Amino acid sequence: MIRFGVVVVAFVVGVAFESPAQAVESVEMKPASVQVDESAAARFARLALDCVHREYPNKLSHVLQSDEDARPPRQLTPAFYGCYDWHSSVHGHWLLARLARTFPGAAFAAQARAALGLSLTSANMAGELEYVRGPGRASFERPYGLGWLLQLAAELRQWEDPDATVWARTIEPLEQEAALRFATWLPRLHYPIRVGEHSQTAFAFGLVRDWALAAGNEAMRALIDAKAREFYLLDRDCPLGYEPSGEDFLSPCLAEADLMRRVLDAKEFGRWLSAFLPGIPSDGSTTWLRPGVVTDRSDPKLAHIDGLNLSRAWMLQGVATALADADPRRRSLLEAASEHAEAALPAVTGEHYEGGHWLATFAVYLITAAGR
Repeated sequence: MIRFGVVVVAFVVGVAFESPAQAVESVEMKPASVQVDESAAARFARLALDCVHREYPNKLSHVLQSDEDARPPRQLTPAFYGCYDWHSSVHGHWLLARLARTFPGAAFAAQARAALGLSLTSANMAGELEYVRGPGRASFERPYGLGWLLQLAAELRQWEDPDATVWARTIEPLEQEAALRFATWLPRLHYPIRVGEHSQTAFAFGLVRDWALAAGNEAMRALIDAKAREFYLLDRDCPLGYEPSGEDFLSPCLAEADLMRRVLDAKEFGRWLSAFLPGIPSDGSTTWLRPGVVTDRSDPKLAHIDGLNLSRAWMLQGVATALADADPRRRSLLEAASEHAEAALPAVTGEHYEGGHWLATFAVYLITAAGR
């Protein structure tokens, strides 16, 4: 168990997955049995509550066709205009749904529900759908933002709550549009995108596959699995030593491994990982993968490294839990995950809005064992 002030995270050995049955439940995106201090959850919820309806500053990814398109964010995308940019607003709403579902009796839960209810209305969803379908937006927020939109939809689908049921129905047209975008794009995508930022395919594929399981969309699951095998099955000797690039918030190597542990069975994944990351030690050491260094958290791009440390932590955990209990690599994976979490979780403070408006989502994804 790792403790940092108000943050208490029990990592996976014998905790997050105590039996094969629990592992199956987690794939269905039910809240994992991870010990999370409620005060830490409240801190992360507050960061999302402070931004989901905060319109400015705002960084638009917006194609203008005429003067009419020069409108404020709240008019362009009436549900997801806060949190600095569209994808951060979407996953800020995911954070609120995830924590309200995990801590229904917490003091912040009522505020989270109120914020979700304010955003996820039929009128707002109609406005979002109109915007996404507008001319020049075929690649809007693809794949990162659309992947998070599907995660939000999945969280609402899995939440056994009357309000969540209404919100899930309300968001469904936008959910189906996002799914259609992936179903149309993936057969035409000839190469994977191996970067450490938003356009990376491996991370987005994991988000979409998890949604497909929650939504019972077997066609999408099969499409993701086929594309993952096409892109990644023959990969060898991933150059982990070249990471990170200076503005990464995702690891190209670890995100690929975290995707493939979803796609391959345990035996095949173990063999694949040996060829893909042959340098994982078996002695519990962490020198093979040290946390990234953040030099200036007021710089929104340099602050990406905090997100890298958080995403590395959950990816390392995911890879470890996909290996056999006796696999000697598990200890080094989990120790490295702990080290990365310790480096990053205390930095999720919201002190620098442009650089940190999104980090609470990554922290919640980690501490609630999302995606497993």
